[in-house]
Amino acid sequence: MKRNAPDIEKSYKIAKEIYAHYEVDTDDAIRKLSEIPVAIHCWQGDDVAGFETSGDLSAAGIRTTGNYPGKARNADELRADLAKALSLIPGRHRLNLHAIYAETGSKKVDRNELAPEHFVNWLDWARQLKLRGIDFNGTFFSHPNAEKGFTLSSRDDGIRKFWVQHAIACRRIGEYMAKQMASACVVNIWIPDGFKDIPVDRKAPRLRLRKSLDEIFADTISSEYVLDSMESKLFGIGTESYVVGSHEFYLAYAVKNNKLLCLDSGHFHPTEVVSDKISAVLAFLDAILLHVSRPVRWDSDHVVILSDELSAVAQEIVRGSFVDRVHIGLDFFDASINRVAAWVIGTRCTIKALLTAFLEPTALLSRFESDEDYTSRLAVLEELKTLPFGSVWDYYCLQQQVPTGADWLDIIRLYENKVLSHRH
Repeated sequence: MKRNAPDIEKSYKIAKEIYAHYEVDTDDAIRKLSEIPVAIHCWQGDDVAGFETSGDLSAAGIRTTGNYPGKARNADELRADLAKALSLIPGRHRLNLHAIYAETGSKKVDRNELAPEHFVNWLDWARQLKLRGIDFNGTFFSHPNAEKGFTLSSRDDGIRKFWVQHAIACRRIGEYMAKQMASACVVNIWIPDGFKDIPVDRKAPRLRLRKSLDEIFADTISSEYVLDSMESKLFGIGTESYVVGSHEFYLAYAVKNNKLLCLDSGHFHPTEVVSDKISAVLAFLDAILLHVSRPVRWDSDHVVILSDELSAVAQEIVRGSFVDRVHIGLDFFDASINRVAAWVIGTRCTIKALLTAFLEPTALLSRFESDEDYTSRLAVLEELKTLPFGSVWDYYCLQQQVPTGADWLDIIRLYENKVLSHRH
């Protein structure tokens, strides 16, 4: 049932008074929340297909399941779907773009030849929507030069150099985007390299990967424009026994070379959590990138929900005063439900998690902890779980002129009937 503005404002006033008892200023929490951009990933809208005609996603360990109608078939449809999702999400955010979403017209342009000109439509669109910036990802899968399962660590030097050239091209594209958007571009590298069965030589591929990274970053670009990031993985389809770009490898490389480390929620052992890694790696790194996803039985990239782990990630960012050192990007895809709705659900849940973190009385809880009053710490942490967070969230949505509650779903259904259902 729809709620009107006076009711939302009345509920917020009550919530504001309740939170004040716990030394929390809800107005300040909302202000801080509005300043955090989330990089919303383009690949949810077309099942990670991109606009190339060659390659097979499944060959790289990436698979989207489901056949819900309405998949975006071209860049214009994808941008329209993203714009619809953004209109239902509070705040100003960023676009997270992959290299396979280049628009080259009728001309065949291989990935090592990609240039800023192939992304000008994305830039124009982002400026029109007043996005805060664009982040960029090299695409090291779904390509003939990735069919043998190795890219930057390939023993074939021709293939290895092809992917080095692709990474250099991506950094140059990121630099151009940063200058156009007046905001640094996070350029992320993830490769699928590894072995299905137990290898004899674990060292050589990693030495080749290190050599490739050194060659990529030898092309000097100011960190004012490009923030280089590297994304590890525990294992994947076809790399169950060995992954070249492991967490330990990239962590060591990032610390030594002052690069960003990407922590993907689904890229670790099921008993590991990203929330516990944030303060550990930021003790040595200037900044990190998060790929927020939801692993179910490991790296399945389900739509993000307001889970305990997502809340814990947000709490670590806020409690550690890491807001300016953590870049938040989304990484999920589900073709079994309305794809635009998936964007809205996942992004709104990520923002909700950040709001709950800002509504936490961190200073009060820290005093309890420093006084070794763990009883009060536990008691207050549990009481916070039943405070009227929803009233603050609805008020924030009202301020941002987006639907409150689940009212956005009616707009999605109308868009589905008028637009998505007519795609074949």
